[in-house]
Amino acid sequence: MDMVPPTFPSRALPAQRTAVFVAWAVLRLACPAAAQPPGLSGYYLNVLTRVEGSLPGTTGTSDVQRLRVMWNGSAGPLGIDAAYEHTLTLRQAGAAPGARLFTAAGTESGGDWLPLDGELDSDERMVWRHRVDRFSVRIDLGADADLIVGRQPVSWATTLFLTPADPFSPFDPKEPFREYRAGIDAARLRVYRGAFTQFEVVLRPARFGDGAGERETFTLLGRVSGNHRGWDLGAWGGAVHGTFGTAAFLSGSAGMWALRAEVAAREDGSSVALRGAVGMDRTFTMVGRDLYLAVEVQRDGLGAASPAGLLVAGTSLAFSQGEMQVLGREVGAVQLSYTLDPLVSASGLVLGNLRDGSFIVSPGVSWSASESVTARAGAYFGVGEGVAISGTELRLGSEFGGLPRVVFGSVNWFF
Repeated sequence: MDMVPPTFPSRALPAQRTAVFVAWAVLRLACPAAAQPPGLSGYYLNVLTRVEGSLPGTTGTSDVQRLRVMWNGSAGPLGIDAAYEHTLTLRQAGAAPGARLFTAAGTESGGDWLPLDGELDSDERMVWRHRVDRFSVRIDLGADADLIVGRQPVSWATTLFLTPADPFSPFDPKEPFREYRAGIDAARLRVYRGAFTQFEVVLRPARFGDGAGERETFTLLGRVSGNHRGWDLGAWGGAVHGTFGTAAFLSGSAGMWALRAEVAAREDGSSVALRGAVGMDRTFTMVGRDLYLAVEVQRDGLGAASPAGLLVAGTSLAFSQGEMQVLGREVGAVQLSYTLDPLVSASGLVLGNLRDGSFIVSPGVSWSASESVTARAGAYFGVGEGVAISGTELRLGSEFGGLPRVVFGSVNWFF
């Protein structure tokens, strides 16, 4: 017997209607799983967040539900990849946007050329957004080449957290929910020469802002990658949002350590800014369990050299175009993960500005309840000089010191 959509009383609140509809949609897609068409899958995330801040209005509780439906299939000679998302944010009345930290990125992306997302409804207590995150067609051009056109994920990152040489949609390094990279509107040509050599060309038009402040850019880049004596290496170059950019990267291993590095040069007004990151990671055995350690350091010529420049960096063109993950000139990251039990692991992340001495600390624990369900609990808090307000002037004492205290619990389900 098929499941019918829910009906609502005439006086039902929008948030009530939405919450019921999201729950129905999840059940409709997942039950029974055997009835799903081939290639159809999904993802559901529920995050309860409590934020305690030092500035008025930043304290609050929110619940974010994210539903993603994905389909991979074919139509004759064409391959099709599609993903559609809804994000429902329920929050306390009067709570500041800080109550939605780390959880609202799924249905928001800067630079979209095609109008395939937006806000469906909102009021003081809720925001309901949707987004077509992927919708692309792959055309095979023989055995050694293909062309992908449409909204698609493109990652040229080599390092894991701090990725200054990824010109498309880098992850936020402090974001704990990184299952899916946001899609971009682009055409991507790939040519393969041997098992390890690949050539790519990506053309991406983008729009930023709205109304009278809207502006259009284009990115046209060529990339070559290969392998030499066990090291993956390569380079890319061209126009990034209409200005010059180039980068080089390599990754490999030395003993038990995996090593990664990338460096980019970006035109910044009348000068060229150098941006680079290096990282290393390894898995150890400790008391019969696996301990994973990753360390990365970045120096970004586009970043602020002191706290006085943080607001300038945060309002810069590079930041608004999504090219900067952090604001500081020198930033480092350390991640630890330890297996407490085959189903339980503890983790920790420290992300710090090496110039102003501020950093984020994020401990957490996760439990694999089943092959498809994971529960997590964690916290974020900033250490360093905070935010000060003098009259109408806002001053950042450090990059991460003003971060409010955040506690969250989450459940994600792949179906």
